[in-house]
Amino acid sequence: MLRGRSLSVTSLSGLPVWEAERLPVEDILLFEVSWEVTNKVGGIYTVIQTKAKTTADEWGENYFLIGPYFEHNMKTQVEQCEPINDAVRKAMDAMNKHGCQVYFGRWLIEGSPYVVLFDISSSAWNLDRWKGDFWEACGVGIPHHDREANDMLIFGSLTAWFLKEVTDHADGKHVIAQFHEWQAGTGLVLSRARKLPISTIFTTHATLLGRYLCAANIDFYNQLDKFNIDKEAGERQIYHRYCMERASVHCAHVFATVSGITAIEAEHMLKRKPDVVTPNGLNVKKFSAVHEFQNLHVMYKARIQDFVRGHFYGHLDFDLEKTLFLFIAGRYEFSNKGADIFLESLSRLNFLLRMHKSNVTVVVFFIMPAKTNNFNVETLKGQAVRKQLWDTAHAMKEKFGKKLYDGLLRGEIPDMNSILDRDDITIMKRAIFSTQRQSLPPVTTHNMIDDSTDPILSTIRRIGLFNNRADRVKVILHPEFLSSTSPLLPMDYEEFVRGCHLGVFPSYYEPWGYTPAECTVMGIPSVTTNLSGFGCFMQEHVADPTAYGIYIVDRRFRSPDDSCNQLTQFLYGFCKQSRRQRIIQRNRTERLSDLLDWRYLGRYYQHARHLSLSRAFPDKFHLEPTSPPTTDGFKYPRPPSVPPSPSGSQTSSPQSSEGEDDRDGDDDERYDEEEEAERDRLNIKSPFLLNHVPKGKKKLHGEYKN
Repeated sequence: MLRGRSLSVTSLSGLPVWEAERLPVEDILLFEVSWEVTNKVGGIYTVIQTKAKTTADEWGENYFLIGPYFEHNMKTQVEQCEPINDAVRKAMDAMNKHGCQVYFGRWLIEGSPYVVLFDISSSAWNLDRWKGDFWEACGVGIPHHDREANDMLIFGSLTAWFLKEVTDHADGKHVIAQFHEWQAGTGLVLSRARKLPISTIFTTHATLLGRYLCAANIDFYNQLDKFNIDKEAGERQIYHRYCMERASVHCAHVFATVSGITAIEAEHMLKRKPDVVTPNGLNVKKFSAVHEFQNLHVMYKARIQDFVRGHFYGHLDFDLEKTLFLFIAGRYEFSNKGADIFLESLSRLNFLLRMHKSNVTVVVFFIMPAKTNNFNVETLKGQAVRKQLWDTAHAMKEKFGKKLYDGLLRGEIPDMNSILDRDDITIMKRAIFSTQRQSLPPVTTHNMIDDSTDPILSTIRRIGLFNNRADRVKVILHPEFLSSTSPLLPMDYEEFVRGCHLGVFPSYYEPWGYTPAECTVMGIPSVTTNLSGFGCFMQEHVADPTAYGIYIVDRRFRSPDDSCNQLTQFLYGFCKQSRRQRIIQRNRTERLSDLLDWRYLGRYYQHARHLSLSRAFPDKFHLEPTSPPTTDGFKYPRPPSVPPSPSGSQTSSPQSSEGEDDRDGDDDERYDEEEEAERDRLNIKSPFLLNHVPKGKKKLHGEYKN
């Protein structure tokens, strides 16, 4: 093993975890390559951005991110500087002398990691030559009409060139290169074809073909072993992209995916079983509000209530203190994100609440961007009416207060008739008349361009959730990402999530699932599925996820109708909880945030790096006999106190759910927040040990045959 300052992964308690696996980080250069470095396209941007601080703290000046150069991103996100590392500086100089434009600086995010950015357009004149190189390397041709694939080839060729220059000037230092998704994979293929002395990791966050197949409403998971992969890719005209991805997978020393469910998918789609699962985390410190998260919930809930007052003006015949706010957010993928099953379950929930004559109202927000013309006039009018009523009430309060104050100073109890004159009564009547409306509150806040064919609106018409007075479930489609500058709902996404009661993400295809993870670290319960990486991760780590506010719908082994019924029961059970039960559940949910912290999940990435080094340089790194991090014997236990659902302590009807804060002294004695929290802290701090593979059982690294 090389000598130098060594790095070991530690548990959150500070205890060393992998004593057998230490890396001399001063003698290793770590590069992460992704098209989404400083370039937000999807979820990989979040992965890299949130992980940067933890990785930079571990690797210091030897950690670099490689991505594409875009002028706007460079000006707004990167502080240019000169590279300190000699190998990186010499590599950049060599490439710039040959006409390439390579930029270096610090990415202005937490951790301030170094970034190396390649200008794709300045090197496009090499495209034909690099296509020939790629064909010679792996026999994959890229059509000229696929602009994205051509850009990825240029990016990959520049990456491989850069890594070659780095290794030529590395002065004995080893190089680890981790490539994210097929967009960066061409650099890996070319690096291996040129036999560069580097260890490589390829991480797929979702298989390319898997996304296409699920978008076509195919019974994906039950047909995994039956697909003719080449035929399916060819029919969708992505065969060359699929080949680029598959070549990257098979060339890598270590193949990683982000979840167990994606590992199963990758084994069938890409014909190689992943070596390591590297779950996605969050920089939990960013979201932590210490003991204030319950207060933040109350504060931001009040702002959502203000919006609801305006949106439902004239139909506000329900008690906002007994109203629950649910939401679904993400890309507008109607089936993949589970919006179809969610709407159907809302219809059934509405029936249950009406049948039981519940006084609980559920307002559901769909935050999914779609093509729109502009804000809905009726929605804007609603907020204007609300503001006008507020101004009127405020003016009347000032006038009333002054007269009351003067009367009390004179030692008199004012007569109401003297305080409110006829003009005041007229103003109040006009205010009341202004709240009358002939139409129902709109189900969307914007004018949709494809109103007649929009999947969400079409389903709403079919199930009849039109925000009628009798409906206990109200629906609002907000086809735009949230912004604090919006005239309708001026809230950032984080503020909105904190103000809601439950996030619902019943996805069919979700390799990880950052939306429920973000809910968890903010102390908001959420619904996920066993087809999402997050749901599988929580099932593995938490003995009773429901008790901790993680409702996991079975979409893998149940029929769609059974899954819909299960989701309906989850939602109905949540509606039956008392306010006190929801507060307890939020406390438990927030405690799970340690599980999603990169300080904890970074160990999986560290193991992947160890494994890649042992395979690339077996004479210097002998780490192959160790297994990945194990969670044997570790689970958050089921809390012994207040039940997660009110079935054991309350009648089947949710009628009086909100006013029962102090209804049950026994529950107060059974629930001890500090005791539960301390027990969970001890669990998360338990060190994870690596199990050694018995002799004779070692599995050799190889590729699955076609």
